[in-house]
Amino acid sequence: MSEAPVPPERIVARTSSLGEGMTVARVLPTRGRRMIGAWCFLDHLGPVDFPAGQGMHVGAHPHTRLQTFTWMIEGEILHRDSLGSEQVVRPGQVNLMTAGYGISHTEDSVTPGARLHAAQLWIALPAAVADQPPAFAHYPVLPTWQAQGCDWALMAGSYGEHTTPTQLHSPLVGLEVRCDRGATVTLPLRADFEYGLLPLTGGLAVGGETWIANELAYLAAGRTAVTLQMQAGTRLLLIGGAPFADPVTMWWNFVGPDLASIRAYREAWQAQSERFGSVPGGEGRRLMAPPLP
Repeated sequence: MSEAPVPPERIVARTSSLGEGMTVARVLPTRGRRMIGAWCFLDHLGPVDFPAGQGMHVGAHPHTRLQTFTWMIEGEILHRDSLGSEQVVRPGQVNLMTAGYGISHTEDSVTPGARLHAAQLWIALPAAVADQPPAFAHYPVLPTWQAQGCDWALMAGSYGEHTTPTQLHSPLVGLEVRCDRGATVTLPLRADFEYGLLPLTGGLAVGGETWIANELAYLAAGRTAVTLQMQAGTRLLLIGGAPFADPVTMWWNFVGPDLASIRAYREAWQAQSERFGSVPGGEGRRLMAPPLP
């Protein structure tokens, strides 16, 4: 007789500030759950309607040993980085920046006063490729389909017969399921993956319990499927991956193998080291690192 699956774990997002009056719902990392596969960070941004003439403006800041992953739902964000990349990401598109040994970037609303809604994630890089040269890629077309009364969009990895072109370095999946009218949906899962199910809007029931927007249901590895009762108007984000094996230390915008490396990254950023370069047009909006605890 097979064992019953471990019940879902509830992770409630906390509010965090991006500066300049911008707040987000931060889901990962938390004290109890640092990562889901190689996904090591998840912010739910918005939906927010900015007053006329205002918008999101995140000054130049650094990253190491990770990939930043932006999934746009409403509005437009302009990405600029120290490689000279300049790219607007629009709904249904992904911007993927590979920090490697070091990069810096800015993020800005394209249209002042416009509505923004997005998910911003980080992916920890395995030690074997973590210190690679930085890179940036934009993916304007990704797999979409309809099934079980819902609209599906695959952001990362493979799911069923669909595969994205997004260049990843760990076994991962990222998926959005939008259910306008409410439906019972069965999601096939990989038994070697752990998963997080996050309603961005609406809500759902799984395992006899209800999850509302910004409450993540964590599913431990071992499941081959999960059935959800999705409310009308639910937009679900699913992330998953094989449990990450390499040691990871995270602080501020850095991922490193240990605290000593984090301290070195911070010192290099504060000293305006060439390691992180500079963002054209962003020199006057350079964020300073907070003190180490």
